[in-house]
Amino acid sequence: MSTAAASSAAEHPAQSRPLIGKRMVVLFIALACCFTAWGVAADMTTPMVAGFKRIFQMSTFEASLVQLAYFGAYFLLALPAAFINQRFGYKAGILTGLLLAALGAFFFYPASKIMAYGAFLAALFTLAAGCSLLETSANPFVMSLGPQATATRRLNLAQAFNPVGTNIGVLLAATLILPHLSDPVDVSSLSPAQLHTIRAGELGAVMGPYLGLALVLLAIAIAIAVKKVPPIVEEFPDAAGPYPGGTRGLFRVLWRNRRYRFGVVAQFANVGAQVCTWTYLILYVGQALGGSLQKGAIYLQFSLLVFLGSRFLMTWVIGHIRPAKVMAVLAFLAVLLCAFAMLSPNLAGVIAVVALSFCLSLMFPTIYGVALEGLGPATKFGAAGLVMAIVGGAIMPLVQGKLVDATSPATSFVVPAACFAVVGLYALYDLGARPSMIAGAAARAGGPALPAP
Repeated sequence: MSTAAASSAAEHPAQSRPLIGKRMVVLFIALACCFTAWGVAADMTTPMVAGFKRIFQMSTFEASLVQLAYFGAYFLLALPAAFINQRFGYKAGILTGLLLAALGAFFFYPASKIMAYGAFLAALFTLAAGCSLLETSANPFVMSLGPQATATRRLNLAQAFNPVGTNIGVLLAATLILPHLSDPVDVSSLSPAQLHTIRAGELGAVMGPYLGLALVLLAIAIAIAVKKVPPIVEEFPDAAGPYPGGTRGLFRVLWRNRRYRFGVVAQFANVGAQVCTWTYLILYVGQALGGSLQKGAIYLQFSLLVFLGSRFLMTWVIGHIRPAKVMAVLAFLAVLLCAFAMLSPNLAGVIAVVALSFCLSLMFPTIYGVALEGLGPATKFGAAGLVMAIVGGAIMPLVQGKLVDATSPATSFVVPAACFAVVGLYALYDLGARPSMIAGAAARAGGPALPAP
C-alpha cells in the first residue's frame, strides 16, 4: 500500500467496503445478544448502590463496594480471558464467559437466603467475572468479522446493542427491585424478628431478576455452542507462526506502543466517567429535585435511552467523520456539562447530567478500536488490557462516593469531569499522531505491528 493510499484510507472512511463480512451476519447477531446481556447485568447492578445503602444502613462509600466487586472482576479476569482466546479461540472464551456469568446470577438465590452483604458481593463478582471473559472475547471477535477498514464502525454497531441491555437492566431494577426498597426502615422501632422479615422481603426482590438473567445467559450460550463458526481471517493469524519472543514479546509490543498505553488510560477514565454518571444520577436527582429512588430511576432510564439512540447515531456519523474528531468534541462538551451540573443542582442540572449519556455513547468502542489498530498478533492481549481498564468503573465511583459523603452529589461531579478531560486529551493525541502513523503503516505493511511513533 502506498503512503497516499494509506493516508486516503485513514482520512476518509471506506463506505464502499462491507460493514460485516460474508457468512458472518448470523454470528454478528449472536454476538450482539451477548452485548445486550452484559448490558443488562451491569445496569441492573448500578441502582443497587442506592438500594443496598438503604437495606444495610451503610454509607455511600460502603454501598459503592457493589461497583468495586463488579468492575474489579473485570480487571482480574481479563488477562485469563486473553490466554483462553489465544489458546482455544474466541468462541471458547465467549462460552466460558456466558456460563460463568450465569453461575454468578444463580448465586443470588443463596445470597438472598444468607442475607449478608458479602454474599451479594461474591455473587456480583462471579457474574462480572463471566462478563469480563465475555467482553474480552466478543469485542475483538466483532472487529474480526469483516474488513479492517470498517472494524471501528462494526464495533460501534455491536456496542449499540449494549445500551439496549442497559435500558432493560434499569427497567428491571426500577420496576421489580427499587419499588420494594422505597420506604426507609426505622431500625430503632423494630424488633429483630420484624427487621429480619423486612430485609428478607427486600433481598428476595433483588434475587428474582438475576435468576431470570441466568436463564437468558444459558440460552445464549446454547445458541452459540450449536452454531458453527465460519473461518475468521485475522490481520495476523496465529497459524502464520509464533511471534518472536513469544507471549513476552507480545507484551513488549503493547508496552512500547504509546497510543495503546494512552488508550488504556483513556478507557479507564471513560468507564469511570460512565459508571460515576449513571450511579450517582439517582442521588443527584434527589438533591436537585427531591423525590424517591423510583423518580431518580426514571431519569436514569431516560439517560440510557439517550445513550441508546446516540450510539446508533454515532455509528452513522463516524462513517463520514474521523472517530477521534467526534470523540474530542463530545469529551470536552461533557466536561462543560459536568461543570454546569455542579453549579446548577436543579432541573437544568439534571438535564445536563442526562445529556452526558449522549457524549458517552461514542467513547468506549472508539477508544477500543483506536487503541487496538495495527497491533496485529498482540491484539488478543491488547484487548485484555482494555477490558482490565474497566476497573475504572470500580475505582472512580469510590472516589466520587467519598466526595458525596463529604460534600454533595452535585459537587461530586468534578470526578467524571476530570475523567472526560482525559478522554478528550486522548482524542487530541490520536489526531496529532495520525500523520506519522500513516507513513509508518505504509513502510511496514505486511510485517508485525510495531510501536506507534
